[in-house]
Amino acid sequence: MKKHLFPILLLLLGNTVNAQQDFFALAGKDSPRIEFSDFRSMNADGASGQSIFGVSSEAHVFSQERKASVTEDKNSYNHSQSMTLAAVAYDSSGDNLVYMPMFSSNIYVLNQKTKEITLVENTVARVTSCDINSHITRMATGYDGNIYAINNAGTQFIQISKKNNQYVVNDLGIIKDDASNGKNSFTSIESGFGGDMIADGDNNFYVFSTSGNVFKVSTKELKAKFVGKISGLPENYSVNGVAVNSNGKVVVASAKGASMYELSVDNLEAKKLSGETNLHIYDLASKYFVNDRTASAAVLANLDVYPTKVDEGFVYVKVNDKNVKGNLKLNVFDLSGKTIVTQRLSVKDGSLNQQIYLKDLVSGSYIVNITDESGKALLNKKILVTE
Repeated sequence: MKKHLFPILLLLLGNTVNAQQDFFALAGKDSPRIEFSDFRSMNADGASGQSIFGVSSEAHVFSQERKASVTEDKNSYNHSQSMTLAAVAYDSSGDNLVYMPMFSSNIYVLNQKTKEITLVENTVARVTSCDINSHITRMATGYDGNIYAINNAGTQFIQISKKNNQYVVNDLGIIKDDASNGKNSFTSIESGFGGDMIADGDNNFYVFSTSGNVFKVSTKELKAKFVGKISGLPENYSVNGVAVNSNGKVVVASAKGASMYELSVDNLEAKKLSGETNLHIYDLASKYFVNDRTASAAVLANLDVYPTKVDEGFVYVKVNDKNVKGNLKLNVFDLSGKTIVTQRLSVKDGSLNQQIYLKDLVSGSYIVNITDESGKALLNKKILVTE
């Protein structure tokens, strides 16, 4: 089975499309300044979807530190609907949007279903309103399931993780220019500031500056290496939002009300998307990655494994499909293809909701594979095991 696993995953990756909620946008108003409008879902072609939460929405904010609801000062920069929002990431562990105002160290977590907001106060992110170098303008979900953010000058590389249902913030250090960058500096305002970031399958990041320069940031070495400049964009196009869509392509968007474009990190050649042409987008976010080695796909709509972020040592397998009968086989593989867990499942009358204990799995990413009696793959899904 091991030798057949990754071709199956690659095939499934190409067929997995969520057209109605492919990625998310932090949208702004048609204004010469940064002015938050709403968070909204986006289709793969760049068309605008449902508005999730906006500047006029009623905000219910709960402080993680104070363990109580709070009322925020809407005249300050430190509130959940601040006009200066410019960084957002998708937290797949709870279908949440994580974001930060530019002039604030506050971190907010928006639950898409309940619309409730968790305020994560922290002293790790050192953001001051008068220092543009300190502002958080890039944010993305890493391949390990944590949220990462980088300030304008690269002097703070922030990790936002979740432990025991609490968000924890860590400073991972200073990102420096690779010696080969020359005049294409990651830390200078002329070529490196602003923009957005995305993650790859090795938990490294591609950072896009507003000028269209692209840097690959190694999380091990904390170095940013210049990989090239986007071609095919209009002159003076400002790259403010970047995300990977379900097709594995990189989508870029601008705060200046321009069209959205799609490209590959292999050649950085931008092609215009057919979606909306006048959205003011300050940031993009998604659950997808560059060069992802795994797929989250099911052949049957009513077969699933959950949760995808495992912090209690077990997952559930749910089946609700009369076409599924008899015995199924569940395998859990690590990312090298090694089998870690094998278990038989028995489906009766097309229904199953069974808890699977993941004994002694160390923290990391795994693939859950479910096959029928003939060996046909019904589901391959990535999960993240955390302590």
